[in-house]
Amino acid sequence: MIRLDTADAPAPGAFDHAALPDILCISSIDWDFIWQGHQEIMSSLAAGGRRVLFLENTGVRPLRLRDLPRLRRRLRNWSKGPGGFREERPNLFVLSPIVLPGPYSRIATRVNRFLLLRSIRRWMRALGVSRPIAWTFLPTPLAHQLIDSLDPALTIYYCIDDFVSSSPEARRIVSSEEAMFRRADLVFVTSEKLRQRAATFSSRVHLFPFGVKYDSFEAVRESPRRAPADMAGLKRPIVGYVGGLHQWIDQDLVAETAARFRDATFVFVGPPQCDLSRLESTANVTLLGAKPHAELPHYVREFDVGIVPYRLSEYTANVYPTKLNEYLAMGIPVVASDLAEIRRFNAEHGEIVAIARDSNEFAAEIGRAIDDGSADAVRRRLAVARANSWPTRINQMTELIAGAMATRAKQEERWDERLRRAYRRARRRTAEAVLAILLTYLLFFQTPFVWLLAKPLKVVEPPQPADCIVVFAGGVGESGKAGGGYQERVKQAADLYRLGYARHLVFSSGYVFAFSEPEIMRALAVDNGVPASAIELETRAVNTHENVVFSQRILEDHGWTRALVVSSPYHMRRAMMTWRKAAPDISAVSTPPPNSQFYAHDRGASLEQMRGIAQEYAALVMYWWRGWI
Repeated sequence: MIRLDTADAPAPGAFDHAALPDILCISSIDWDFIWQGHQEIMSSLAAGGRRVLFLENTGVRPLRLRDLPRLRRRLRNWSKGPGGFREERPNLFVLSPIVLPGPYSRIATRVNRFLLLRSIRRWMRALGVSRPIAWTFLPTPLAHQLIDSLDPALTIYYCIDDFVSSSPEARRIVSSEEAMFRRADLVFVTSEKLRQRAATFSSRVHLFPFGVKYDSFEAVRESPRRAPADMAGLKRPIVGYVGGLHQWIDQDLVAETAARFRDATFVFVGPPQCDLSRLESTANVTLLGAKPHAELPHYVREFDVGIVPYRLSEYTANVYPTKLNEYLAMGIPVVASDLAEIRRFNAEHGEIVAIARDSNEFAAEIGRAIDDGSADAVRRRLAVARANSWPTRINQMTELIAGAMATRAKQEERWDERLRRAYRRARRRTAEAVLAILLTYLLFFQTPFVWLLAKPLKVVEPPQPADCIVVFAGGVGESGKAGGGYQERVKQAADLYRLGYARHLVFSSGYVFAFSEPEIMRALAVDNGVPASAIELETRAVNTHENVVFSQRILEDHGWTRALVVSSPYHMRRAMMTWRKAAPDISAVSTPPPNSQFYAHDRGASLEQMRGIAQEYAALVMYWWRGWI
């Protein structure tokens, strides 16, 4: 499986899917990741006339630092079309969602469900899609909630991985996957061990290992030989591997085998997904990196032997290596580790794959495989690959889907059952709406959430000796109502004056009520022990930008270069950013009142306080747009 650049779509009409509804695919990979069964199946269904929405991976584990490149790709893909949608090919649409991390967080899951449902339903309305099949590769809580809300015509769970053993973080998925096994109308699995596990929860389990696009390999095999440029000069024989270079490759096994086969070249074609230093340090191992999917058959054609050198583990005990059929589709011999699925494959197809348990056996089997080039052996490999082709797999799947649809239709024929289902949906939606309102109320009105959001707006610095104290008034930074809060600011300025931090005050406000606001502020300051001679008034400013510009002129006229700035606590970020832009030559220190009556709170916020905080953030955007900060 090689990273996809472009891949030939299945020929229209290759499969008879006319009776199937449209498809919502909840994928465990992104569309432009390594080409796998996810893309192959959905491309085939789309080519057969079904409209398919391919929802890219929403995650099974917490984010890590190494996921940053994938996040950048997701953002880039989201920007390719409206709302993250794009049409990759006729009838096949991809949604690159932006979701909150935390696949097992209840809050994140509910938020993501809301966002995704809104997007999915818009797509359904735009294309006239009604009750699609939900075909999920993920058994996460989010996948459950999407299926619950959409009431699909059928639910299919395709279990292709043992999530529990793939990583420690994914172990939390166990109960959710067991519930998915129980609820799905059909369960497809890729290995016998996965089938046994699923069968303990469902009687509707079917074994479908990933197939091979046989026609693509056959076309290359029967065409004139065209070796890729980066393989043309390699020493033969060539022992090859295609697919992701991940942690499950036994690099020690490969290195030891290559040391015993120094006359051979071991070629690895695929994207690196882990530390490959052991392979890179082996002289006769060549790493060619990721290649376009359409070029894959040309690389496999150059192999003399194909290998599957996996480590034995709980995870690989559940793995069916798809590359197995890709090697066989080119007619080349295969040597593999002693995997459970390889043994099952041999039992089904007659010991067609050589199994090796260590490097000695691997080297011996590779030697025998190179000599096994008889026409009968090649024909046998091709016949096995053809039996495991994607058209065969998908036709078998669609027959099962058609049968499940017929059974479901009979169950839904009764009018009373349809009515009960409608009432259940209505009750569920009502309960979800009530719960959402309750959670929103608790979050905003009963927790410190708003104040956590507002914290970046608040800038407080220790007071320092300065030339003057500048006070901004006019209701700025609070409710937007003129006259609110200036008393607290006058008191703060008077306190700073009495403590000896500065010998002059500047009151800045252009608001006039029954009296000019700066005049009232001066009277309050005088009553609090500040001499009238120490006070300067600025009476023209009607916004923070003008507060700074007009106050700066007063300071420059007096030769003052340092000021303590007093305004509302949650207005200080904007005030200081504006000061630095408009008056960079004057050193300003943020000294708001320690307490604000308007912003007083124990935990939650009032609507008026939330409006004030929102106004401040909006004002920051507006000031940035105007170039004031």
